[in-house]
Amino acid sequence: MTDKTKPEIDFQDGAEPTELVCTDIEVGTGETATAGATVDVHYLGVEFASGEEFDSSWSRGQSVNFPLNALIAGWQEGIPGMKVGGRRQLVVPPALAYGPAGSGHQLSGKTLIFVIDLMGVS
Repeated sequence: MTDKTKPEIDFQDGAEPTELVCTDIEVGTGETATAGATVDVHYLGVEFASGEEFDSSWSRGQSVNFPLNALIAGWQEGIPGMKVGGRRQLVVPPALAYGPAGSGHQLSGKTLIFVIDLMGVS
């Protein structure tokens, strides 16, 4: 269980980044996530342009386990190096998320912001 609460993401001013932007909100003290790991995370995702939430494990009331290599490139690049107990914000351009507009995913062509709490690593 965690003592963290669902994060809030402030509206972003300025141009959408063209490269992944990683910002540690809180640095964890536990085990470090590696590129091939399976991670247990709580996360919130919003669209950069609108600030609209599109997904949240918090809303479902439980964290989620994912093998990193099954996730979008922005997570594959942005989570390794995090320590359990940490909270990191990732700003993910379309090339590292769901591809350019028209790629067939409802979020293709969009820059996305995630706040990720790393709960565990295996």
